[in-house]
Amino acid sequence: MLDIKFIRENADLVKKNNQNRGVDIDVDRLLELDVMRRERILQIDQLRALRNKKSKTKPLDEEILKMKEVGRDIDLAEKELAEVEAEYKILLEKTPNLTHPESPIGGEEDFKVLEESGKIPKFDFKPKDHEQLMLALDQIDFERGAKVAGAKFYFLKNDLVRLNRALVNYGIETATKRGYMLMETPDLAKNQILEGIGFSPRGPETQVYSIENTDLSLIGTAEITVGGYHSNEVLDLSKGPVKYVALSHCFRTEGGAYGRVSKGLYRVHQFTKLEMFVYCKPQESEKMHKELLAIEREICEGLQIPFRVIDIASADLGGPAYRKFDIEAWMTMVGENGGYGEITSTSNCTDYQARRLNIKYRKDDGSAEFVHTLNGTAIALTRLPIAIFENYQQKDGSIKVPKVLQRSLGFKEIRNDRR
Repeated sequence: MLDIKFIRENADLVKKNNQNRGVDIDVDRLLELDVMRRERILQIDQLRALRNKKSKTKPLDEEILKMKEVGRDIDLAEKELAEVEAEYKILLEKTPNLTHPESPIGGEEDFKVLEESGKIPKFDFKPKDHEQLMLALDQIDFERGAKVAGAKFYFLKNDLVRLNRALVNYGIETATKRGYMLMETPDLAKNQILEGIGFSPRGPETQVYSIENTDLSLIGTAEITVGGYHSNEVLDLSKGPVKYVALSHCFRTEGGAYGRVSKGLYRVHQFTKLEMFVYCKPQESEKMHKELLAIEREICEGLQIPFRVIDIASADLGGPAYRKFDIEAWMTMVGENGGYGEITSTSNCTDYQARRLNIKYRKDDGSAEFVHTLNGTAIALTRLPIAIFENYQQKDGSIKVPKVLQRSLGFKEIRNDRR
């Protein structure tokens, strides 16, 4: 969340930023509640100080009655403070992060294309989408996935399982050689951690599966668990940023998402993902954002998938992100004649998450300051297999394996006679 002091001193900037983000937050009401909150806190502190002072002496009957009245005043002020803080917290936590000055202003379609890489394939046959290809090669079973777990669940089979394992290993090697510490995280997190990262575990807009009668929810990304890993800690960043690459299962309800691209594996309820996460000093976060994007680009270039890098527009950023880059791969399933679909994203969240989760670092002068946090997708085991199957398909329905994966897999093609 934003620092309330910053909001007080830059109310017009925050209002304009909210407008650019497409978020309706009553900043004036937030500031009014801020004044009320501080007044109640001061009142309570003064009343408690008076009561503590009087408790050190033997009170007269008249003073006993007066202290009872002070106690009632404290109770009333605390009740009023609780009511004020409840509304104050909601408005403060809904206020989005600031926006990078170079981010385009607008909605979902107002992104800026920063780079295009690779050649879009030209087939001498009518290309198929990944669902058709995977079903024909017996690599996936949506029908039995729905029978067992419901729509948008699936069973992966045969060489697609092997391909996914090779992709994870490829992502691990690419990230760890740059100093990212490998971990595998829980698939569950406390709701307070989800809220700290910026995910809402409750309400009609949630994309989260919550566990009934607990304060736990299934995670939608390892950003949640790795982001919570250092909550309420003071980090030592004297030797540089703390960097992780984490493997986890991801669960998303995807409520209301089916008007967009959703065919086959593109938008599902469960998948495996390798996620990068960085804690760094504020002055390092722009550099680290470029590093995360560079790793994502290296992975895509190594796989020789045609892609583009886009700078996400303000209203499509999501609350915690200051700036966000997506990599979109060319896919035959998008539109009538093919198009681009997201396969990775990387966000600089500045101190927005760290402030909510109370994560700081020790400065040279001994004081503590909030860290900056960043995240980026290394490997998503839905989107990358889509891009591979659709770009590497051959006329007979077989799939070439990207050269960078052939050695670990031990074969060059996915075909029916390999079942």
